[in-house]
Amino acid sequence: MLTSLYIKNYALIDELNVQFNNGLTIITGETGAGKSILLGGLSLVLGKRADLSQVKNKDEKCIIEASFDIANYNLKNRFSELDLDYDVQTIIRREILPSGKSRAFVNDTPATLDSLSLLSSSLIDIHSQHQTQQLIENDYQFRVIDALADNEKMLDDYHVQLLEYKALQKSLKALIDHKAEMIKEHDYNLFLLDELSNIKLESIRLDDLEAQYEQLNNVEIIGEKLANVKAILSTEDQGVIDQLNVLKQELNKISGFGKAYEDLAQRISSVHIELDDILLELDDLEEGLSNDPQELERINAQLQNINTLFHKHSVSNIESLIAIKNELASKVSSTENLDDTIQKKEEDLLRLKDCLNNLALTISKKRKAVVPTLTQKLEGMLSELGMPNAKFKFQLTESDSFLSNGKDNLQLLFMANKGSNYNELKKSASGGELSRIMLAIKAILSEYIQLPSIMFDEIDTGVSGEISNRMGDIMKQMSGKMQVFTITHLPQIAAKGNSHFKVFKTDKNNSTHTDLKRLDEEERIVEIAQMLGGVNITESAMAHAKQLLN
Repeated sequence: MLTSLYIKNYALIDELNVQFNNGLTIITGETGAGKSILLGGLSLVLGKRADLSQVKNKDEKCIIEASFDIANYNLKNRFSELDLDYDVQTIIRREILPSGKSRAFVNDTPATLDSLSLLSSSLIDIHSQHQTQQLIENDYQFRVIDALADNEKMLDDYHVQLLEYKALQKSLKALIDHKAEMIKEHDYNLFLLDELSNIKLESIRLDDLEAQYEQLNNVEIIGEKLANVKAILSTEDQGVIDQLNVLKQELNKISGFGKAYEDLAQRISSVHIELDDILLELDDLEEGLSNDPQELERINAQLQNINTLFHKHSVSNIESLIAIKNELASKVSSTENLDDTIQKKEEDLLRLKDCLNNLALTISKKRKAVVPTLTQKLEGMLSELGMPNAKFKFQLTESDSFLSNGKDNLQLLFMANKGSNYNELKKSASGGELSRIMLAIKAILSEYIQLPSIMFDEIDTGVSGEISNRMGDIMKQMSGKMQVFTITHLPQIAAKGNSHFKVFKTDKNNSTHTDLKRLDEEERIVEIAQMLGGVNITESAMAHAKQLLN
C-alpha cells in the first residue's frame, strides 16, 4: 500500500508531504484545483517520462518520493529480476534536475524508467480512461479469467516449457539446415580425409625421409668421397694416421723432458684414437651404402605427395596436416551422426509438445469452469450499477498453435440492452459502461487475488443517485482487502471513505499554489455539504452531509 507521498517543486506544488492509511481514501476538490497534478506527480515515480516544463522553479530540482508497504505483495522475485534492493518499506524517488536530466532510485539504488514501469504495476494501479481501454484487450480479459481460475502456477509452468519448446524448435531447424549444407560438403571432405589418412601422417618423420632421399639419390658421389677420405687417412706410409704415428713416436721421445712435451704427446695420442674411430665409422658407412632405385623412387613419390598436400592445404609441416585431418574427421563424423542428433531432438520436441498440450488443455478446462461464475458475478454487479440488461458471452475456442498463454482464442461479446445483438465489447460498450464494467471486474478480482493499491480517477463521471451510492459501496467493500483511492465529485461516494483529502488552490505573492489537506470530521462535513449544495452552505446541506457520513 502507498503509505506516503512527498512532492517538491512540481507544477503548482511548492512542497507537499502526506501520509495515507489503508481502506478507502477519498480525494475531492473543485475542478482545476490540481487533482491531475497530484496524479501526474505520482505517475512520475511509477515510470512516466519527466519534462522540465513540469518543474515549478527551474533553478531548483524537483523531487517526488513515494513510500510503499509491500510486505504482503510477494515481490522479492520481481525485485531480484529487476536487480533492485528489496525492502518491505520500499521508497521510490524521482528527481528532475535543473539541467532537465531525470534520475530514479528504488531504496536508494539507481533504477531505470523501464524498471520503474515494470515494478509499478505491482504497487499501484491508476484507473484512468486509458486503463479502461484495457478491457477490450484480449490479454487483459485472459488475466481476469485466469485469476478466477487460479491458473497462475500452471501458466508459469506453461511459459517455461513453451520457451524450451521454441528454443528446441529453433535448434532443430538449424540442425536440419546445417545437414543440408553439410551433405553438399560431405563427399569432398571424405575424399580429403581419405587422402590424408592413406599416407599415415603420424608415422612420417619428414627430416629422416628427406635424408634418406638425399643419400639414395647421391650414392655414387657419397661412395667416391668416402673412399677418398679413407685413402687420405689410411694409405700406407703416406696416410694421415701413419704420419700421426710418426708424430706420436717423436713426441714420446721428449715427453720426459717437461710437462709441455708430455701434454703434446697426449693430445697427439687422443687425435690418433679419434681418427681410428672415424676410419671405422667410414668403413661402416661405406658398407651401408646401397644403390636401390626402387626405394629411391618410392621415397621420392612419398615426398612429392607430401609437398602436394602442403600446397593444397596451405601449410608447411606434418603437424598442420594432422590437425586438418582431425578436423575433417570431426566434420565427416558429425555429418554421419547428424541424423541421430536430429532424431533425438525430434523425440524431445514431441515430448515437450505433449506436455504443452496437456497443460494447455488443463488451463482451458479451468477457464471454462469459471466463466459461468464470472459471467454471473459481472451481470449481477452491473445490474446494481444501473445496467440491468447487461449480458456477457465468453467464447473460448481452441487454437491450432501454442499461444503465449495456452491454446485458447477468446472472444468477449457484450449486449447492453434487451433486443440488441451481442457484439465485441469495444464496439458495443460506451465509455461510461466500460468504466462500470472495469469497476465490477476489479471488485471481483479483489476477491480472488491480492491486488495492488488502486486509484480511481473520477470513475463516477456521468452517474448519480443510487448508482453512485452503489459504486461507493463496491469501492468500500474492495477497500476491506486492499487500499483504494478515489477522486470523486459525488458526495455519496465521498461520504464512504475512511479518510478524506481535499485538493485546493491558494494565491500567494502573485503566484498560485496547489496543496492537499487531510480533513478532520468537521471539515469533512463542510466539504460534503459544499459538494451537495455549493459554496453557500445551507442547514439542509449540513444535515444531509452528516446523514451521509453517519
